[in-house]
Amino acid sequence: MSMFRALPLAAFLAAGSAGAALAAEADKNGLGARPGLGLPITDAEIKAWDITVLPDGTNLPPGSGTAAAGAKVYVEKGCNACHGDGAKGGANPALISDAPIQKGDIFSNKTIKNFWANSTTIFDYIRRAMPWQSPRTLTDAEVYALTAYILAGNKLIEENAVMDAKTLPLVKMPNRDNFILRFPERI
Repeated sequence: MSMFRALPLAAFLAAGSAGAALAAEADKNGLGARPGLGLPITDAEIKAWDITVLPDGTNLPPGSGTAAAGAKVYVEKGCNACHGDGAKGGANPALISDAPIQKGDIFSNKTIKNFWANSTTIFDYIRRAMPWQSPRTLTDAEVYALTAYILAGNKLIEENAVMDAKTLPLVKMPNRDNFILRFPERI
């Protein structure tokens, strides 16, 4: 065996025994197999990102909004730059549309009205991801207003309806019953 073949093998064995020693030391200090790098995350840091809204409305924040307020927010925040005037489509898909899903056509236009299962998902998505260039900058009231604007534009709620933590989960999406929950026991 040449020296060049033996050297990597020796380095590998040395690293393995050093790794085992580090793991044993970590276990002795109650760290398990963690490398001991960084700082433990605080409950406040977790809470800041624990914003998932469930289909039943769990975790919806306080606040409310109407379609009229949402129309203003839509223009003020520049949503029309991507989703077009009146949310009818632009560089990105339409948020308001009556396009039906064509049976058997996987390329059919999937819109919020014809494809999304839960109204609370609209709120959750907007709050997390919009506006795309600066996500999580909208207030909860602005997100409720935008959600109301989209729902009213799709004729799923009345124009003057107020969306909040109580009313939003009650909006039944047209395609809701055509989804199969992969893990229903987790909900």
